[in-house]
Amino acid sequence: MNETTITKTNRPTARRATRTATRGGFTLIEVLIAIAIVVALGAVVGVALLGVRDQADVDNSKIQLQNIEQGIMMFELDYRRVPNEDEGLEVLWNKEVLDPDADADKWKKYLTEALPNDPWGNEWGYRGEDPEYGEKYDLWSNGPDGEEDTEDDIVAWNENEGDEFGSDFGSDMPAPDGP
Repeated sequence: MNETTITKTNRPTARRATRTATRGGFTLIEVLIAIAIVVALGAVVGVALLGVRDQADVDNSKIQLQNIEQGIMMFELDYRRVPNEDEGLEVLWNKEVLDPDADADKWKKYLTEALPNDPWGNEWGYRGEDPEYGEKYDLWSNGPDGEEDTEDDIVAWNENEGDEFGSDFGSDMPAPDGP
């Protein structure tokens, strides 16, 4: 009687252990399907995030151009001129490059720190005194491709029109007529 009881109680346990041991993990196909789903979702999210980052870099460069323009305008108020080609934008934070004929006592720090490159690591473009199109100065970023005169350039041609900073970039609206 003891032997029969022991045998009966052990048999169902042995069957359950066999079933559990055979179905213990995932098949290769299940793992591959899960990996494919994760990769597909990652690709969709990655593409969306890259688009947002690109637009953020463009917006950031527009803000930096506005800050530079404000510095140029403050310099112009003090000196009745914009920085010339030799001074460049560096004169906005470095008194050492100020034209020797200019009154050094008027100088102040127009930008609080040295100007970083644009969001793509390129130097800002600046032409003062005798800009190409007759404005007071030309100020631009070559954009993501780093090449001048391409569609992705971000420009601030100052003509005393356009937005409140006197530039035309970032505005699709025509400049207002008169006061």
